[in-house]
Amino acid sequence: MHLAYPAVLSALLFCTGLYGVLARRNAILVLMSVELMLNAVNLNLVAFDVWLSRAAEETLHSGQALTLFTIAIAAAEIGIGLAIVLAVYRNRGTSDIDKLRDTAEGHQTGHEIDGHDTDGRGTEGPDSEALAAQKAEATA
Repeated sequence: MHLAYPAVLSALLFCTGLYGVLARRNAILVLMSVELMLNAVNLNLVAFDVWLSRAAEETLHSGQALTLFTIAIAAAEIGIGLAIVLAVYRNRGTSDIDKLRDTAEGHQTGHEIDGHDTDGRGTEGPDSEALAAQKAEATA
C-alpha cells in the first residue's frame, strides 16, 4: 500500500476533528472530536513506521510503540474529561460550552442567579448592585 492513502485518510480525520472542536458547543462532542484528532495521529504514526521500517529494514517499530502510548493517554484523557463534564453538568445544569464560558467570565456566578442565592435567599450588600449592573450590561 502506498503511503499517500493513509496520509490522506489521516488528514481527513484530523480536519473533521478540528472542525468538531471549533464548531461544537457540547463538551462531550468536543471530547469526541479530540479523539478523532488523536486517532488521525495514530494512523500517521503506524503508516510512517511501516513505510520507514521497509526502507531501513528496522525491527524496532518505534511508531507503533508511540501509538500504544497515545492510545493509553487518550483513554485517560477521555475518562478524566467525561468525569469533569459530568461534574460540571451536575453543578451548572448544562454542558453547553458557551454558557459555561459566560459563567466563568463573571456574567453570572453559580451561587447567584438573578440576584438570588441558589437556596432562595436574596443577596445583600454592595456586590448585589454590581451584579445587577453586570446583568443589565449583558442583556443590553
